[in-house]
Amino acid sequence: MFRSEYASVPPVDLPIHEAVLGRAAEFGSTPALIDGTDGTTLTYEQVDRFHRRVAAALAEAGVTKGDVLALHSPNTVAFPVAFYAATRAGASVTTVHPLATAEEFAKQLGDCRARWIVTVSPLLDVARRAAELAGGVQEIFVCDSAPGHRSLIDMLASTAPEPRVAVDPAEDVAALPYSSGTTGIPKGVMLTHRQIATNLAQLHPSMPAAPGDRVLAVLPFFHIYGLTALMNAPLRLGATVVVLPRFDLDQFLAAIQTHRITGLYVAPPIVLALAKHPLVAQYDLSSLEYIVSAAAPLDAKLAAACSERLGLPPVGQAYGMTELSPGTHVVPLDAMAEAPPGTVGKLIAGTEMRIVSLDDPGKDLGAGEAGEILIRGPQVMKGYLGRPDATAAMIDGDGWLHTGDVGHVDEDGWLFVVDRVKELIKYKGFQVAPAELEALLLTHPGIADAAVIGAHDDDGNEVPHAYVVRRPAAGDLSEGEVMMYVAERVAPYKRIRRVTFIDGVPRAASGKILRRELRDRS
Repeated sequence: MFRSEYASVPPVDLPIHEAVLGRAAEFGSTPALIDGTDGTTLTYEQVDRFHRRVAAALAEAGVTKGDVLALHSPNTVAFPVAFYAATRAGASVTTVHPLATAEEFAKQLGDCRARWIVTVSPLLDVARRAAELAGGVQEIFVCDSAPGHRSLIDMLASTAPEPRVAVDPAEDVAALPYSSGTTGIPKGVMLTHRQIATNLAQLHPSMPAAPGDRVLAVLPFFHIYGLTALMNAPLRLGATVVVLPRFDLDQFLAAIQTHRITGLYVAPPIVLALAKHPLVAQYDLSSLEYIVSAAAPLDAKLAAACSERLGLPPVGQAYGMTELSPGTHVVPLDAMAEAPPGTVGKLIAGTEMRIVSLDDPGKDLGAGEAGEILIRGPQVMKGYLGRPDATAAMIDGDGWLHTGDVGHVDEDGWLFVVDRVKELIKYKGFQVAPAELEALLLTHPGIADAAVIGAHDDDGNEVPHAYVVRRPAAGDLSEGEVMMYVAERVAPYKRIRRVTFIDGVPRAASGKILRRELRDRS
């Protein structure tokens, strides 16, 4: 068993809005959130006051403890206000990909029985359609403004009393992001107030922040990585978060230059752009002090090329998963220069790890031996919503969460993730479940069978690669038709990027797809 070299932290038994904004009065007029596109700024005092007023308005509208509110929005300065307002009103927040189709959104709404939606006007049509398909949605609010819908801006004028909800941090769910886990369709991950808040405290010794620090939030808040690293963690410590709604390289570089960004939390495709794109040379990025990459594996040579070009310490990595609130490992900010290339870091405070044999899961392995990574700690999720069997398959009786990732630890405690035993595809940090795409492909009248695996494109990104068996009457079915069929029905990041036609999908006697055989062909 491997244990963290950091001292354990006590459980943080606070509602997440208190754990994050508890020092807002101390930070007062310090900028908390800045819109990187138009400069709109909210101070800590405003974020605290605004989220309390919106919470009052939500409670007056009928939001109560035990409700689920769907937050369906790109990054904006209103996103954190909506999130903390909902939790203060007693709701659990299920975050929704802003590019989700109405059908995908409706599945999530129905699964978690969400009664409320907060969205933005450009996404209102999708939200309305999703609400119609799912049923049970009582009201749709907007962050900006739209005819016929109550706005968070209008809610700031609410005179309703601030809700006083009795939150049990150990049991009550604060966030309900959807994850496919190690396999299968997306499932609601129940993260309690205590789990998220304690994970922030666990990360703090390795990833400190303070007033004067400026981080750029281009990774989405709806993703657990963005929710933690770019929203909860910096706002807990008085840093300033500059918010961008999407990744546009020009806008991204301009924001670093204009706002004198000190820290970046990114995914590998952004590291690639910083390392190789000619536009980078046109901007002053001298304010940067560090870069951390997570959400997907980062090639060590690419990391080195990025840090060398920008004159920074080596790009640090971090490791975790939605089911772990999400962090377990990080390269500490003060140890980036000494960390070996390719490592995803060391265990954070209060976290234990085992590496177990792939051939004999009961056998623990030592330093230098590769096996499946198991994690135990206060950040392990409460479970999958409504899926006790899936929870039991993920977390064993002794509390060890089986990550499905293969890794090894060196003698100094640095973890290296080398492979995945799980089937999940990580496209630019976003989760893509092969089972979901396979089910969709099988609805095409010209497809008899299909399997989807992850394959790497020329830029090193993992992309969905479909192996398709044509029906006899569909001999002329083309690669383009298959890709278009999927593209019309899923969010852009889930699209099939490659298609190979085969005579039959390799399967075990149990019917399970033998993906390793397909990987050997690709």
